[in-house]
Formats: sequence, structure tokens, C-alpha cells
Amino acid sequence: MMKTEKMDENQLAKAIVQICYDLHVELGPGLLESVYEEILCYELYLAGFHFERQKPIPVFWRDKKMEIGFRADIIVEKKVIVEIKSVEMIAPVHAKQLLTYLKISGLKLGLLVNFNEALIKDGITRIVNNL
Repeated sequence: MMKTEKMDENQLAKAIVQICYDLHVELGPGLLESVYEEILCYELYLAGFHFERQKPIPVFWRDKKMEIGFRADIIVEKKVIVEIKSVEMIAPVHAKQLLTYLKISGLKLGLLVNFNEALIKDGITRIVNNL
């Protein structure tokens, strides 16, 4: 087991991408996002990572806390947001949404992962917020 809490965002992202790659090699594209999320979380657990799944992140509006701004698919080690998709094509709005999630949460790195690609390397986009 690795000392995951001492890993920086880039080290975490590299490990997460490897898990996504392994998962995609074995399963391929075409499953529901929920299936990929479930298996990714299981693999993160086996690798010793701390993560939160479907984590509600509040939005503050004019000093008022709105309880639910969005739900992050997975937050790994309180440092990296992983947004999972299984769509024919990632739209520009998906990357913009993830950047907004990073800004609202104060986190610096997000991975937008579309498992519905023939090659998973074509389905992974790094989104940074002041990293």
C-alpha cells in the first residue's frame, strides 16, 4: 500500500489514470457511467486511496450557503475531482463544468474521464485550477 495522503495532485492523477486505463482495457467502452464509477471506486479502495463518492459540494451565494451546488462523482484524497462520463463525445461544457467545480471546491486538479472511447487516452482530459 502506498502513502497516498502524501501524494500531490499530479502523482494522484497519474495513479488514477492508470486505474482508469486498466479498467478500460478489461471492460472496454459502452457501459453506464454508474458501472465505471462503481468499479473505479472499488479499485481506488484496493489501492489504498481515500475517496468520497457523489459528494455534495455547497455553493455560496451572497454569503448564503446553498446546500447543494453540485455533486462530484469522486474526490480522491481531498485533492482531485474525477468526473466520469460514458458519452459519444465530450462537449465543451463538460470541461467548463469541471473547472467551475474546481473553483467552487477550492481544488486544483480534475480529471474528466469518458469511458466511451475506443482508446481511453483519448477520453481523459486534465482540467487545472491554479495548479
